[in-house]
Amino acid sequence: MKKTALIFGVTGQDGAYLSKFLLKKKYKVYGVKRRSSIINTQRIDDIYKDINYKSNFKIFYGDLTDASSILNLIKNVKPNEIYNLAAQSHVKVSFEVPEYSAEVNGLGTLRILEAIRSLNLEKKIKFYQAGTSEMFGRTKGKFQNEKTPFHPVSPYGVSKCFAHWITKNYREAYGIFACNGILFNHESPIRGETFVTKKIIQALVKIKKGNQKKLFLGNLYSKRDWGHAKDYVEAMWKMLQQNKPNDYVIGTGKTFTIKDFVNRAAKKIGFKLEWIGKGINEKGVNTENKKVIVECRKRYFRPLEVDYLKGNASKAKKLLKWYPKMTIDDLIEEMVMYEEESNNDRY
Repeated sequence: MKKTALIFGVTGQDGAYLSKFLLKKKYKVYGVKRRSSIINTQRIDDIYKDINYKSNFKIFYGDLTDASSILNLIKNVKPNEIYNLAAQSHVKVSFEVPEYSAEVNGLGTLRILEAIRSLNLEKKIKFYQAGTSEMFGRTKGKFQNEKTPFHPVSPYGVSKCFAHWITKNYREAYGIFACNGILFNHESPIRGETFVTKKIIQALVKIKKGNQKKLFLGNLYSKRDWGHAKDYVEAMWKMLQQNKPNDYVIGTGKTFTIKDFVNRAAKKIGFKLEWIGKGINEKGVNTENKKVIVECRKRYFRPLEVDYLKGNASKAKKLLKWYPKMTIDDLIEEMVMYEEESNNDRY
């Protein structure tokens, strides 16, 4: 008998990759998206066109701020697995909409768990909660693992900490098979355009083609552990295939600055950059024509910065047999190729 999965946040990067992963595993996949006047299903449109998958893939409207819609969805679908990937996921934006971030990311998770409990499905549904390395914030140490204390420094990170702890609470109090995946930064060609990796590559490709003059960034020296979303959704699934629920850090164990990422992307696209100036006045110069193509702007800095993130996924490697397959250079190459093709279509 086919397993059934319910994915909240199906139209996002992770939702799209997870849907395709599960469909290949012969799941029946139900996705949940918010109602919008703008069509935002581009990441999953190809599923509808694939005759092998479309009969096992359906979309429903729902919202994590609406408890009744969540309860009715779970009651009607009766999924074997629920993946909560929905969120207000932009860290800087969370400072501008802190209440909404808490409502969706924190209380939204609680509403799903409470629906499972109130429907008496504690022993029938496995639940995955998408955590984030932003929960660690400014914790000290050479790396972060499952024992590292949380010290979030954004409304986004704080809201995700609530979601993490309420998931553990419902697991311990009601026996729900509920797992937290503490995922470090994971990117892909279909990453949202406001996220820094996508922004960097999209801008550099446009600059190379003469369609943009400069790339504007914030803190060049924040260090991040970047992996590929395709690898990370496999880890989500593996968590729910275990005999016992648990929490896992998922990361590559390697860290790079934003500046490192810019340099690697520029090299792949065909630029050689030279850096001049310091602090907010630091600039990236194209050595070929001596034009400044990268600049810093204060408005792209967060009120509080997370300086260093590096995941230790030893537990996931041991228990889940999960390993990241793609390096940062593999990731950049794939993102550049996608953006170059997309840019050709647009211009």
